[in-house]
Amino acid sequence: MTAPLHLLRAEDPAAQPATLTFASPLGEMRLAAFDDGLCGAWFVDQADVIAEGRQQHHEAEARILAQARLQLEQWYAGERETFDLPLAPRGTPFQRQVWDGLLTLPFGTTTTYGDLAHRIGRPRSVRPLALALSRNPISIIIPCHRVIGFDTALTGFGGGLKRKRALLIHEGNRYPGHAARTRRVCDGQAELALEASADSLAWATYRQAIAQ
Repeated sequence: MTAPLHLLRAEDPAAQPATLTFASPLGEMRLAAFDDGLCGAWFVDQADVIAEGRQQHHEAEARILAQARLQLEQWYAGERETFDLPLAPRGTPFQRQVWDGLLTLPFGTTTTYGDLAHRIGRPRSVRPLALALSRNPISIIIPCHRVIGFDTALTGFGGGLKRKRALLIHEGNRYPGHAARTRRVCDGQAELALEASADSLAWATYRQAIAQ
């Protein structure tokens, strides 16, 4: 089994993935790929983002990176709700089981940690599941941002809670703030808090970017 990305030796260029960094509405993102598929997609200020990898890309890697960038740009622009990419995240069997479970969550839906644990047939593994979510190496495409608290609270996200709020709003879920305990606004509730707070959050920049 290929070692997790953070364990690959920096002094061994052949073992490093090909990378591509590009500007997104929520900040620069770095993509990583091997010939067998996309293995990473991070915001560059995430704690676990990998360093720039090989700039000489194999044909398959170049194709995967270009497709991933295009599909993410389409997703941000509201032109796409699903992704059609070969994925090859490096992780333990349990981590990959959790990440596969995330891939079954449609655009616009959310789930809780407990519900996801039941979905993958591991109802007693909520804490290990939460850790596996924090190790998800392919942001947005493997949608860990769709996992929220049992009370709809934002809880956490490797890319930061401002971004998680923005991603959820993009998919039709309304949150009036970006604190970890902020709960989703239901249809019957007033939206004034959401609109009043928007200008100070990442979502304001995001809205401006996709409107251009």
